Order: sequence, then C-alpha cells, then structure tokens
Amino acid sequence: MRWIILLAVLIVSHPVSAQDDFLAKQYFNDGDFKKAVVFYEKLAERNPRRTDYAEGLVACYQQLEQYDKAQAFLFKSLSLPNVYPTLYIEMGYNYALQDFPEKAEEYYKRALAKIDENPNYGYGIGFRFHKYVLLEHAIKAYSRAMELNPQLDYNFQLARIYGEQGDVEKMYESYLQLVSNGKSSKSNVLRNIDDFITSDAEHENNSALKRILLRRAQKSPNLLWNELLSWLFVQQKQYNSAFSQEKAIYRRAEGGSLQRLQGLGNLALEDKEIEVAQDVFKYILENSRDPVTKLNAELNLIDIELLDPSPKQLQQVQKSFQELIQYYGYRSQTLQLQIAYANFLTFRKDDPQNAVGMLKKCLELPLNRYQRAYTKMALGDILVFDRKFNEALIYFTQTQKDLKNDVLGQNARFKVAQTSFYKGDFDWALTQLKVLRGSTSQLIANDAMQLSLLISDNSLEDSTQTALKKYARADLLAYQNKTQEAITVLKDILENHKGEKVEDEALLKQGKLLEGTKNYEAAEFNYQKIVEFYPNDILADDAHFALGELYGNILNEPEKAKRHYEKIIYDYQDSYYFPQARKKYRVLRGDAIN
Repeated sequence: MRWIILLAVLIVSHPVSAQDDFLAKQYFNDGDFKKAVVFYEKLAERNPRRTDYAEGLVACYQQLEQYDKAQAFLFKSLSLPNVYPTLYIEMGYNYALQDFPEKAEEYYKRALAKIDENPNYGYGIGFRFHKYVLLEHAIKAYSRAMELNPQLDYNFQLARIYGEQGDVEKMYESYLQLVSNGKSSKSNVLRNIDDFITSDAEHENNSALKRILLRRAQKSPNLLWNELLSWLFVQQKQYNSAFSQEKAIYRRAEGGSLQRLQGLGNLALEDKEIEVAQDVFKYILENSRDPVTKLNAELNLIDIELLDPSPKQLQQVQKSFQELIQYYGYRSQTLQLQIAYANFLTFRKDDPQNAVGMLKKCLELPLNRYQRAYTKMALGDILVFDRKFNEALIYFTQTQKDLKNDVLGQNARFKVAQTSFYKGDFDWALTQLKVLRGSTSQLIANDAMQLSLLISDNSLEDSTQTALKKYARADLLAYQNKTQEAITVLKDILENHKGEKVEDEALLKQGKLLEGTKNYEAAEFNYQKIVEFYPNDILADDAHFALGELYGNILNEPEKAKRHYEKIIYDYQDSYYFPQARKKYRVLRGDAIN
C-alpha cells in the first residue's frame, strides 16, 4: 500500500516540479528575480542535491543583493555529505561580491583542493571559475586535473582562456597539442586560431604562430606542421611560401595526391598572383600521372594565358586546344576540355558554329545526367551568343526539368528568363523570375530579383517598353563581348530616357563596361551618380560596392574604399554584398579576420 501511495505522490508532484522549474528559469531570464527566487526556494528545498537549483537560487539572492541569505543557504548546503565542490566557488564568489577577497580566496582554494581527491572534478570546477572570469583559478583547475590524470584533456578549455587573457602563444600551444594528440580536428582548431590571425605577416600573432610551428617541425617532423604553415602563408597571401610547403607535403605524403596543390593554384589565381599560380599548375602537370588531373592543369594554364591575351597568344591558345583535343579525343571523362574549347571559340574567336557542332557531338557520348546538364547549359549559352534564342531555350528548359530541385536546375531556369529577356518576351521572363526569387542559391535569388524589378518597374512606367528593349539589347551586346556597342546603346538610354526607372540600371551596367575598358574615371562618375541620386533604390548597394572595389583594388584610395564598404555595413544590411563588404572593411581597418 505504501508503494502505491508513494507512486501517486510522485505522479502528482512531478508535473508541479516541472512547472516550477520552467517558471523559475523564465522569470530569471526575464530579469524578474523577485518572482524567480520564490520558485528556486521551493525547488532547492525539494531537491537539495540538485546543484543547478542551488546555483539558481544563489544567483537570485545575489541579483537582489541578499548576500546573507545566499551565505546561509550555502553554509547549509556545504554541511551536507558528499557536497559537489562548485558550491565552494559559489560561496567564495558571494564573499567577493561583498568585497571580502581573502574569504573568497579561502573558498576558491577549498574547491581546488577537491581536485586532488578526484581529478574528474577538474572540468566542473574549471568551468565554474571560467564563468566568473576567474581565469587563473580556471587554469589551475584544468592543469591540476590533467597532471593527476593524463587521460583527461582540457587543452581546448585552456586555449580559450589563454586567448581571453591575450596570452596568444600559450593559446596556440594548447590548440596545437589538441590536434597533435588527435583530440580535435585540424579544421576545428583552425577556426579558433583564425580569430587571431591577420593578413599582415609581420603581425605579432602571425609571427608567434610561425615561430611555434617551425619549432615543432624541427623537434618532431610531421606533415601536420607543414599543412599548418601552408595555411598560415595563405592567410598572409604569401602563396610562394605556401607552395614550398605544399611541395614538401606532396613529396612526403603517402599516395602523393595533388589535390592540395590544385586548391592552392586556384587560390593564387583568384588573388591575381599569376606567376605563383602558373608555377603551381606547371608543377602539377609535371608530376601528375592522372590524365584528368594533367588536363585540368593544362586548362588552368590556358585560363592564365587568356587573362589579357594578344592576337598572337590567342592563336597559340587555339593551337594548344587543338593539340589537346587530338590527344584526349571525345570522352566523357574529359568533357571539360570540349566545353572550354567551345567557350573559347565562341567568346574569344567569334566562331559559335564550330562550338555548337562540337558540343552536340559531346551529347552523343555516354554522359551521366550532370555531365549532360553542363553540356546543354554550355550549348545554350553559345546559342544565345549566336542569337538562336528558341533553340537555346529548349536546352535550358530540358536541364531545368531534369534537375528540378538542384542549383544547376535553378540556374537553368534563370537562363530561360534571361534568354526570354534578350528575346523581348518580358512576360515569360517575369514568370520564371518570380519562382527564382526564393532560390536556395543567394546569388541566383539576387540576380532574379534585380532582373524581375527591372522588367516590372519599366513595364509599368512605359507601356511600349522602349527603354527596356534598348537595355535588353545593350545587355545582349555586352554578353557577346561587343563592349563599345553596348556602351553606345546605354548612352542613348541615359540621354533619351532621363528620370525613367531604367536610368540607374543603365548607369551601373555602363559603369561595369567602362571599368572593363579601363576607363575608370567614367566608371567612377556613373557609380557616384547612382549613390547620389538613387540612394534608396535597389542598386545603391551595388554602386557602393563597385566604388569600394574600384578605390580599393585599382585607384589605390583605401580610405575612400573603406567609406563605401562601411556604408553597406550600416545602411544596407540585407545586401548580398554585406558579408564581403564587412570582411573588406575589417581588412582595410587592420582587424584580425575570422
């Protein structure tokens, strides 16, 4: 009968305790400590062994400056057998709040002494000291626990504390010990170290990490140290030094993968470190035995040749492509070669007919659905260049249907809208774009929104869509690399359609084209006009970012660049450019970039 009564009491009391727990936390989080303390007193009385309730009650007393009540409660709790040692810290902290540092220190020492009895207390005690920003005590707790039990590893906690103290060298040592012992992944450690590294190789934090890594590499040779040195050199944009580390890794690693070198070459190329990128891809070409890897290196080297080619270089590139086609032939494994050559013929040699024939021949190969989709997308792009819009739409629509829920399928839908725009079928373009404004790809969604607003705004304003048709023509001419013709059409819009919705679009588009022709002063004028006259329109953030890039990368006026990035950060927080602007602003300001 007793068990039945006890069970009934437990069933009734459990929902009450759960509700009290919820209310106590809710009031505490809301800052209503007078109400929270009522529930924590009940909970602590019913559950004297629950340290979370004890800590909650003490925190409420302290927030209400009822230190005597907190002290009385803690004395009572500490008199219980097998008390959890963090309550000594709570007592010490309660004395510290009353400005009794000696009494506080007495209880902190009692907590630390408990680690000698049981090293597993180290984590809870260290965590509680860390919570109260008693960092030296937290270090003692974690260090003593690891000393007594080498199986325990609190290097991660120590590293964070050293970082908060500004002791960067000790922080690095703790993180490196973690990854060296296999207790943490390299990527996790790098995420934490990254907060303290800048792009300045002379910065004291960078120098400290380099010094520690070199010391470890000399003491115990390990590819890990080479990998971390390579990472550091990349952060500092010292790609040549990173290349030296990557060559050492490749020579010493089992299996000899060139994937890391490929990634380094791409980074160097993206950062316009052309000579280093060229050396990396040549090294891959010389050392790879894999035909596909060798081909990718060849294509990267061709991309470098095409950055600013002379007519003679274009002839040499065409010869290189022909030799590669002859060597590799038509194979599904080397499809990237045919697509690259088709794009070269179209966009560099104005020969879309041969390019179309080549890609149609590729579609006869045994391709998987992604290879087929990439080929159709490339073919559609070339057909648009050749103004064969209807045929291009067929290939884009097929890809859209075949990869409906894939980013590539969404990109194909955008191509359908864009091609319809070039064709002058604005209604159908708008139908496709409305779907894409919710795309999983932010870039596609952003492009879709801009094109959608361009069409809808200018259709409402001008039922004949005269300016919109001119803009579509200019956009197509730009796509066809007929830059000067596109600039002329945009000039016509700016002269004959002043004050219309299309004006800021025409200014931005023309500005980009003028930049491409190195007419930077004219481009700057266009962007400035947008930020001055259209500060609240959708393209204002584009213009600010374009000015930031122009001043920062070309005109060497970092202070002006910083002002435009700052404008995006404070006034256009929903902008697609917000993350890039914030990072570039912090670099210009000299912050460590995370």
